[in-house]
Parts: sequence; C-alpha cells; structure tokens
Amino acid sequence: MAAASFVGTAIEWYDYFIYGMAAAVVFGPLFFPTVSPAAGTLAAFATYSVGFAARPLGGIVMGHFGDRVGRRSMLLISLLTMGLATVGIGLLPTYETAGVWAPILLVTLRFIQGIGVGGEWGGAVLMAVEHAPERKKSFYGSFPQMGVPGGLIIANLVFLGLTTNLSKAEFMEWGWRVPFLASSVLIIAGIVIRFTVTESPDFESVKNAGSEQRLPIVAVLRESWKEVLLSAGAFIGINAVGYTFMSYLLSYTTAVLGLSRNLILTFTLIASLVWLAVIPWASALSDRRGKRGVLTVGSVGLAVCAAILFPLINTKTPALILIALLVTAVFMGIVYGPIAALFSGLFKAEVRYSGASLGYQLGSVLGGGIAPTVATALYTSWGSTTPISVYLTAVTLVSLGCVWLVTRGRSGRPAVGADAGGL
Repeated sequence: MAAASFVGTAIEWYDYFIYGMAAAVVFGPLFFPTVSPAAGTLAAFATYSVGFAARPLGGIVMGHFGDRVGRRSMLLISLLTMGLATVGIGLLPTYETAGVWAPILLVTLRFIQGIGVGGEWGGAVLMAVEHAPERKKSFYGSFPQMGVPGGLIIANLVFLGLTTNLSKAEFMEWGWRVPFLASSVLIIAGIVIRFTVTESPDFESVKNAGSEQRLPIVAVLRESWKEVLLSAGAFIGINAVGYTFMSYLLSYTTAVLGLSRNLILTFTLIASLVWLAVIPWASALSDRRGKRGVLTVGSVGLAVCAAILFPLINTKTPALILIALLVTAVFMGIVYGPIAALFSGLFKAEVRYSGASLGYQLGSVLGGGIAPTVATALYTSWGSTTPISVYLTAVTLVSLGCVWLVTRGRSGRPAVGADAGGL
C-alpha cells in the first residue's frame, strides 16, 4: 500500500513539476512573447500560480467524495485528471500559432492540473496512514510525501537529458513538449498500480457504521476550523521554500546569474535525492520521539536556510550553491515527512479527507502557490534577492509558530484534533 502511494504520487507530482520547470525557461518566450523577458517570466510564473489557486477546489470536491464514497476512487480520478491536462499542455499551440488563445489554453489546463493535484494529496496520504500500524503512522505517511521529491527527480532527469542532447533551438521548438507527452505512459502505469490497492480500513469502518457526513466540508469548517487554519499555517513555510527551491532558482540562476542550466538541474537533482532520503528517516524518528520535537527542529533549521539560501547562491561558487541546496533539502525533509501523519491525525475519519486536504491546499496556495511569482516580482522591483530572503524567512517563522501551536498539549498530546498519533 505504501509503495503504491509512493509510485502514484511521484507520477502525479512529476506532471506538476515539469510545468514549473517549463515556466522557468520556456513559457515566457513561447506564450508571452509580446512583453519584456522579465515580464514574460513573471507572466509564466503567474500561470504557474493558477494551478495552486485551483488546488483547494480540488481538495474540497475530491475530499467531499473521498469522505462520502471512498479514498480509492478519488485517487484514480485525480491521477486521470492530472494526466489528461498534462498531455494537453504538451499539445498546445504557441502564441506564434494561436495568438492570445495559446496563453488562455495554457492557464485553463494549468487550472485543471491544480484540481487534480488538489485531490491527490489527501487521498494518497490517508490511504497510507489509515492502513498503517498505530506506531508507524508517520513512517507510512512518508511514502506519499516521498512522491514529491520523487516526481521532482524524474522531472529533473527528463529535462536534463533533453537540454544535454538537444540544441537550445531544438529544445525551444519541440523538445519542451516531450516531458508533457511522456506523461501519458506514466499515467497508464499509475492507474494500473492504483487499481491494485484496497480501500482504507478507516473509511470502511465509517461506511459500515453509516456515519458518513452529508456535507463533510461544512462539518469541518463548523467543528475543526482552528485545525484547518493551523495546519495551513504550519505548511506555508516548507511550501514557499520548497517551490522557490524547485522552480524559481532555475530561472534566477540561469537568467540573472548566468549559470549553466545543466549545472543547476544537476545540483537540484542531487539535493532532491537528499530530500527523498531524509523524509522517511525523519518520519520514523517522529514515530519514536514525537512529532513536536522533530517538526520544531526542522522548522527552525528551515528558517535559517531561508535566510542564507540566496546569499550563498549569489556567490556563484558551485560548491557553496550545492551546500546551500543540500542543507535546505535536509531541513525540508525533516519538516515535510512527519506533516502527513500530523495533518491526518487532526481530523476524525468521517471528515478526514476534506479536513486534511483543505488545510494542506490552503497552505500550498499561501506558500508555494505565490512564492515563485512573489520572488520574481521582488527581484524585478528591487534588483536584489534580499527582499526574497526576508519574505521566505518571515513565512518560515509563521510556520514555526503554527507548528508549535498545533502540537502543543499535555503529556505529548495535541492541543487540537482527535488523534494526532503520538505528538
């Protein structure tokens, strides 16, 4: 079950990340050629953010049916939704061919991508956590979390292979479409894998008891709105740093610092492998030592990384850039791994899909959804990365405060939520 969650989630996040990479290097000149290069990059990242705006909608819709009909069916629908939108992007005409319809279609398909991934996370995490033994919920919950760096690694390998073997002209003409079209093969494999998984035992218990909520999202907002807000706040820091790490840095280091695209892709690939390795280790540690201590250490470290990331990158020294990315990846893994089980434990089974999805996706909008756009706008306005560092440090400190509040309790139990699984 855990392995199936990892594979399916990695495929879906691959689809999501290749858009971010293409936004950094392709979509500006191909879909927004009538504006300056800086404005084109800003417009491309703005379309990137549209996907995040759709994620809460996907979380609400699929969360509703996930709590009413079952987790498994929503995982299949989310994967298919994401796959069709991704292949559609690979088939889009550019501005030169279709004029203003090209960016309109791009934004539409990105919105559909957002709906798909908005429903994906909650289902994948709950299937892993709800199947897990009581004392290993964080570890099992780390498998869909590993799908995020897993998808990023696949996306980096594909883009690195293309940029290494194609000329810049070939890549801009047709090569950028290959990662999107290749998604069709991965989606078929993912659907086959997800057909093999069984329904969550927690949902089966809810169904057998006849305790499904008629409107789960209403019940969540009425009974657990504090949990939703605190989980969203706890997530914005890791999400903002993560999407700056995964998307904006490629654009900044190549367009502004003039560094090699392949160098940055390679460094990001190495750092993603570290991120992937740390997630299950930190999650297993939180099962033994408690989530509060692990998440607090990770959140403090992430705030420090947010402050020093760009100063180290601005040295243009490859060794220092790699160190900055590796250290950031370590603390991203420490925070990101245990968060899945933490969010799942904040809501009762009848509304868990809706509640966990809404908190996570609201955090993603306020964190990663606007981070690349904000970073681009700040640099364009100030001509310096200092405001970006201040922005990232501020959001990580907000998350640190929310982590402290959401895990606060007596005898290691949470201050909010019914079952936090050993906070």
